[in-house]
Amino acid sequence: MTIVKGSKKTDMAKPKNAFYAQSGGVTAVINASACGVIETARRYKTKIGKVYAGRNGIIGALTEDLIDTSRESAAAIRALRHTPAGAFGSCRYKLKGLEENKAQYERLIAVFKAHNIGYFFYNGGGDSQDTAYKVSQIGERLGYPVVCVGVPKTVDNDLPITDCSPGFGSVAKYVAVSIREAAFDVASMAKTSTKIFVLEVMGRHAGWIAAAAGLAAEKASDAPHIILFPERVFDEKAFLARVDQSVKTHGYCAIVVSEGVKGPDGKFLAESGLKDAFGHAQLGGVAPVISQLIKDKLGYKYHWAVSDYLQRAARHIASKTDVEQAYALGKKAVELAVKGQNAVMPTIVRKSNRPYRWEVGVADLADVANVEKMMPDDYITDDGFGITRKCRAYLEPLIQGEDYPPYKNGLPSYVRLKNVAVKKKLNDDFSV
Repeated sequence: MTIVKGSKKTDMAKPKNAFYAQSGGVTAVINASACGVIETARRYKTKIGKVYAGRNGIIGALTEDLIDTSRESAAAIRALRHTPAGAFGSCRYKLKGLEENKAQYERLIAVFKAHNIGYFFYNGGGDSQDTAYKVSQIGERLGYPVVCVGVPKTVDNDLPITDCSPGFGSVAKYVAVSIREAAFDVASMAKTSTKIFVLEVMGRHAGWIAAAAGLAAEKASDAPHIILFPERVFDEKAFLARVDQSVKTHGYCAIVVSEGVKGPDGKFLAESGLKDAFGHAQLGGVAPVISQLIKDKLGYKYHWAVSDYLQRAARHIASKTDVEQAYALGKKAVELAVKGQNAVMPTIVRKSNRPYRWEVGVADLADVANVEKMMPDDYITDDGFGITRKCRAYLEPLIQGEDYPPYKNGLPSYVRLKNVAVKKKLNDDFSV
């Protein structure tokens, strides 16, 4: 920008632009964080120029496929707060170390430099925070420092330091509601038909989502009657005995199983032998495995369901607490960045359970990257099939409140952004 005063011209540096990207499995509230980032950045016009979003996450930066969010109206950005999934596209793509693939980092810096990008906001889970941390370290080494701030997100709730992860509270609410409603259905038919219902939920190593289903049970006879956690080795004999007891006592048995449950041999019950883009074992479905086991050993008729994408896409029943926290952490990420805080991530700090009070804190990305927060032992009952009062006290506040999206013609009305591309400046191809 050039300011003319009399005959004297003074060149002032343009404010740096920001790059925002969504990574990994999306959630019902990741767009609320995007809303927090973009709305807040627009209020810092003297420090942040434009916010460019990566089309399909970090891949958008590597391929110089950027989206100009300034082309979206304030109303459209505001509508992100009640729209599920990733408005700009996400990806499962993990950057290797600088020594392993220096070309990737040189490419990132080239794109950032070409588009005057000085801020990097990466919205994702543990692998994504690792990426943000790596980028924060290489800017200086490659001669173009970038302020990097992670924005936490994961339905698995397995990020360390933060009390909970945006995205979890809503999937927890969905799962608890789903098992309660399904149990009413099964109980109605159990006398002459189905006696077993198995609901499979996400959670490869940490059983937070499975645990959340336990909120549906307010007394001993309530579903779910059994929860299977990845933190506990599957004991076939004890499990079948509990299933049989539940049917004989209650007339039916409702079970919630985490996708990551393992047998005594240490292998996932549902392992398919394939790997995903992050190198994690690809799981093929544990609900049918558990259901068939019950059929073969006990003879009970069953139904099973895999909540899969439904659990993380269900914005219509999102937790109000979760929405508020997702937005707050997006907002805080920008506030940290304009203060020059690099390689950090905003967190949720719980102040009390009743009444539930929380505030936003800050963690170093070095302490977050690639660290998984597991379910504490004292959150799981001694028999391994349920949650304790301590776990319930932790979980209950996270599903509180409703934040319904607007409806039109009987269906939720969600925004679809224009996602106008930024003109490329490097004019070359970079494959990923």
